[in-house]
Amino acid sequence: MKENTRQKTFFTASLTYWHHTANQRSLPWKQEKDPYKIWLSEVILQQTRAQQGLPYYQKFIQAFPTIKAMAKAADDDVFRLWQGLGYYNRCKNMLATARYITNDRGGKFPVNYDDLLALKGVGAYTAAAIASFAYGAPHAVVDGNVYRVLARYFGIETAFDTTEGKKQFQALAQQLLDTKDSATYNQAIMDLGATVCTPAAPLCDTCPLQKHCFAHHKNMIADLPVRSKKQVVKKRYFHYILILANDTLWIHKRTDKDIWQNLHEPLLIEHSSAMDSKWVATELKKLSISISANDINYEGLMTQKLTHRLIESHFFVVKMKNTLKINIENGQWVKCHELKKIAFPKTIIAFLKRNLYF
Repeated sequence: MKENTRQKTFFTASLTYWHHTANQRSLPWKQEKDPYKIWLSEVILQQTRAQQGLPYYQKFIQAFPTIKAMAKAADDDVFRLWQGLGYYNRCKNMLATARYITNDRGGKFPVNYDDLLALKGVGAYTAAAIASFAYGAPHAVVDGNVYRVLARYFGIETAFDTTEGKKQFQALAQQLLDTKDSATYNQAIMDLGATVCTPAAPLCDTCPLQKHCFAHHKNMIADLPVRSKKQVVKKRYFHYILILANDTLWIHKRTDKDIWQNLHEPLLIEHSSAMDSKWVATELKKLSISISANDINYEGLMTQKLTHRLIESHFFVVKMKNTLKINIENGQWVKCHELKKIAFPKTIIAFLKRNLYF
């Protein structure tokens, strides 16, 4: 127990010293005290690396400098700025929270941790981050970087993605927290995990915690942290039919509770495997769209890897003289030069750009 106490004291003191003397990680939301900007950065950084999220953060701040500005924006304008980030439910929850805070709370964020946690799309990590960085409240943040640093330093072999593991890591993080300056401590441990104690090829020789790091001395760096089970990736086959008529394209909005909710796409037919133009023609007839297989041009496939899914999208193009009625909800014909104003999934954007549709 005595050695464990020394190990913990060394951890917090060394981490804080490193942050003040050697931490060179520069991001615009660091040192930020505005809860809106902290909340926005944390929502963007959920499931997204900092360097990937940075340009999105800058675009959002420019477009919506205040939470009231975001709350007043049209859904499609916000989703169009978000496109490419993925996990679109984050954007939906972000809009709901912006409007709740603006309309029900006079534009003011909650100060209390439990009230922050009650906001839509805000979990324990985000609530702790806002409470700590905006208000200096003594709440430890625990994200992937924190799991990795703590598991390696203390030799924790409990799987971090289990109920037991989450409780163990959260309790330890709270014990280590510098309660007088929680923001500095929280920023330091996340930055160390992002820049030094990285998942692969960590920079142990420059790590301030190396002296008492369990994984370093036991040669277990590659073994920690422990995940309980391997994620299963499901493969899905999308068949997109781009129906063009008079320089317009038929698209519709995805409204089901599935990936890419609230984004737009061309006519989609999903199947258990990849299919050809003849099959597409047969499926279109079920929608009262009679088109010969010879008039359906296959233009290739694109893949997109999501956390639990691999989407294989096959693209088919049909050119018609006149528009027709397609009996699918939320559908519309849009001029091709207007497509840039519409929010699409990343795969659709890539295809449209590659084929010069916009």
